[in-house]
Amino acid sequence: MVRANGAVSLRELARVVQTSEVTVRRDVRALEAEGLLDRRHGGAVLPGGFTRESGFPQKSHLATAEKTAIADLAAGLVEEGEAIVVGAGTTTQELARRLARVPGLTVVTNSLLVAQALAHANRVEVVMTGGTLRGSNYALVGSGAEQSLQGLRVSRAFLSGSGLTAERGLSTSNMLSASVDRALVQAAAEVVVLADHSKLGTDTMFQTVPTDVITRLVTDEPPAHDDRAATELQALADQGVQIAVAGAGSASAGSSGGGDSVPARQPRRDVPLPGQRRTQLPGGGHPLRSAAAMDPGPERSARVADLRRR
Repeated sequence: MVRANGAVSLRELARVVQTSEVTVRRDVRALEAEGLLDRRHGGAVLPGGFTRESGFPQKSHLATAEKTAIADLAAGLVEEGEAIVVGAGTTTQELARRLARVPGLTVVTNSLLVAQALAHANRVEVVMTGGTLRGSNYALVGSGAEQSLQGLRVSRAFLSGSGLTAERGLSTSNMLSASVDRALVQAAAEVVVLADHSKLGTDTMFQTVPTDVITRLVTDEPPAHDDRAATELQALADQGVQIAVAGAGSASAGSSGGGDSVPARQPRRDVPLPGQRRTQLPGGGHPLRSAAAMDPGPERSARVADLRRR
């Protein structure tokens, strides 16, 4: 299946062979040890090291439920009348679908997919960068894209990538994409990273956003057996990254991505002043640093306590 499609998700493998994802994950690890494939983003791809990147058709079928939940939660951060930048990726495309009904919103993007998702939103203004089209992810890259972002200032940047670690931050496997993402970051007062749990602990070739520049991470709940993701989440929180975890209740069942999905529990909406690294809570409190701070409920607190014990 990997040879035929270039990539395959663990969920699809489990369905085809009629077994659990836990069993499939174990077998995929064994195949990776033999050099027959590489584990990536909740699935597997043909082996190729840091430099190989799956195209959009393969990425769009990986971790779809997780991306939907992440997009639902991230959309709650965006307020009426804001100006934001949105980078390329399948997760940011899901976010864009949910922003279509935010009145007065201005979205600057280098992604054709993000622009397409907002094309018929009559209350959203879409500004596209220049640049050269990179067909594998439908994004504009190169000096034209970077120059068009010079002098721009917006409240937030929403970015995805190929991997995220506490040590290096967000990274991607393509140099041109990484360069444009860095330009997007420079334009924003706050950086929000959208990454499902399979990207946590994965390091790829080109760094895009150092950890100390990431304000928030919106991710999904790591499986109980995924110690790597849980450890990385705690390490990111320890470095001051605000963590918002999208649970099962954050995604709307059967959501069509029309832009009106609202998460059940929205993160605190704190927009820092230009140049401000961390957001202070009203009354001079401490910055938000973990999932518990984003959602003080007993279930979330228990999960964060479990991460700390690990």
